Amino acid sequence: MTPEAKTILDSIRDLAPSISKRSAELDAGRRLPLDLLAQLTAAGCFRMFVPKSHAGLDIDVPASMEIIETIATADGSTGWVVMIGSETPMLLALLSRKHFDRLYANGPDVIIAGAFAPRGQAEVIDGGYRVSGRWGFASGCQHSQWLFGNCVVTENGRPRPGLIPGSPEVRAMMFAPAKAQIIDTWSVNGLRGTGSHDIAVENVVVPADDSFDIFLGQSSIPGPSMAEPLLYAALHIGAVAIGIAQRAITEVVALANTNKRRLYASASLAESPLFQYRVGHADASLRAARNLLRNQADAVWNSAVSGNPVSLENRAPVMAAITWAVATCAAAVVDSCYKAGGGTSPYDSSPLQRCMRDIQTLTQHAAVAESWLTTAGATILGRPSGFSV
Repeated sequence: MTPEAKTILDSIRDLAPSISKRSAELDAGRRLPLDLLAQLTAAGCFRMFVPKSHAGLDIDVPASMEIIETIATADGSTGWVVMIGSETPMLLALLSRKHFDRLYANGPDVIIAGAFAPRGQAEVIDGGYRVSGRWGFASGCQHSQWLFGNCVVTENGRPRPGLIPGSPEVRAMMFAPAKAQIIDTWSVNGLRGTGSHDIAVENVVVPADDSFDIFLGQSSIPGPSMAEPLLYAALHIGAVAIGIAQRAITEVVALANTNKRRLYASASLAESPLFQYRVGHADASLRAARNLLRNQADAVWNSAVSGNPVSLENRAPVMAAITWAVATCAAAVVDSCYKAGGGTSPYDSSPLQRCMRDIQTLTQHAAVAESWLTTAGATILGRPSGFSV
C-alpha cells in the first residue's frame, strides 16, 4: 500500500466511530450530511483516483478496496456515496484531455453523480445536443458539482446507429445541477443515506465536449487507474457489500458479549452451539468472499498495469465472482447474523436491521445481478453470452 493510500485509510479509521454513530441521522436525512462530506473530502476520499498531475493521490485499486470496505463497515450508505464520488475521475477521463484539465483546474475534489441506464434522449444540434430525460438512482446528486444522464442519441428524431450492430448510439450528457431538477424519490428500504434521487432535464443544450461514452469510450488520461472504469466500479460495489457484512458480524458478536440470552434458552448466545456455528459459518463465508473479491481486484489491476485490457471473455468470470461475493455477503453473512440476533434484530435501533436493509438494497444493483453468473456459465460452456462490461 502506498503512503497516500495508507494516509487515507488511517484517516478513515479515525473517522469510523463517529460515522457509525450517525447512521440513524443519515437514514433520516436520506443524504450525506455536508459536514461529514467535508470530513471525507479532507481525508482524500474523492481524490483517490485523481492523477497526481492534477493534485490527486492516484492510489491503486486494490488499496481502494480496503478503504471503501472500511467506510462501509462504519456505515453502508456512507461507503456507497464515497464509492460513487471517488470514481468521478474515471468518468471524466472519458472526456477530452483539455476538458478534463479544465474541470480539475480548481482542485482535485470534483464529484459527479448520475445514471448509466440510457433513459434520456439527446437530439443532435449544431455544436452539441438538445437533451431531455429522467434518470433514477443518482447517488450523491445533492452534493455533486456535475450531473450526467445516459441518452440515446437521435438525429432528425430517429436513433442514430451505434458501433454495436443493431444498437443505437448511446452517450452520457453532463450538465450543471442548476440546469436539472432533483426529484425527491429516495424513500426506500436500505442505503437510505445515499440520496439516490431521480434527476431530470428538459430541452437542455449540452455542448458536444460535455458528452462521453460510458461503455465504449477511451480514457484521455493514461495510467492503470483509468483503464477499467466499469470493472473497478463493480469491484467497489463488492467492497461495500463486504463492509456491510463485516459490520453485521461485529454487531452480532458485540450482542453476544452482553450475555444476551434468547427467550426460553438455557444458555446465553455466546454459549449456544447453534449461535457459535452461525458466527463461525458467517465469518468463513465473509473471508471467502473478501479473498475472492480482492483476488479479482489484483488480477484486473495487474492487467491494467501491464497495459493488457481485460478481454470480453475474461470479464464474465470477474463479474460472476463479484456477484457471488455480494450474494454470499447477503445470504450467508448478513442474513445469518440477523437471524442469530433474535428478537432485537427487527428494531430500528438495531444495527443488524440496518445491515439487512442495506445489503438487500445493494443486491438489486444491475452490476451484481444473477445474470452475470449465467453469462459466466455460458462462457464456460462456449455458448454466446452477449456483451459484458
